[in-house]
Amino acid sequence: MYKIMEAIDVKSLKGVVSKIRMLKMSRTPLVRFSLDNVNCLIAAHSLNFLADVDEGMQVVVAGEFNDRKQFVVKKYSVIGKTRIMIEFEAMKKDLSSS
Repeated sequence: MYKIMEAIDVKSLKGVVSKIRMLKMSRTPLVRFSLDNVNCLIAAHSLNFLADVDEGMQVVVAGEFNDRKQFVVKKYSVIGKTRIMIEFEAMKKDLSSS
């Protein structure tokens, strides 16, 4: 009748992204990156992450630490413009100046 539930300790981190690497290519790729010297992993929404984030961008991530002290990202948000927005604006500017 009663279910034993594990306490999920969700944390959030804010910082600058560096060292973006794809570890495993599959239907849901596994991506590794550093956020102010904290090793992070993202599988859920990893393709969106690769499209939105570039090294040097500031992001906020939410998730939890695994046994290997890696931060497993469940959600993320880019502070400022995403990579796609920057590229789109650059393309729009090039087309208008032609």
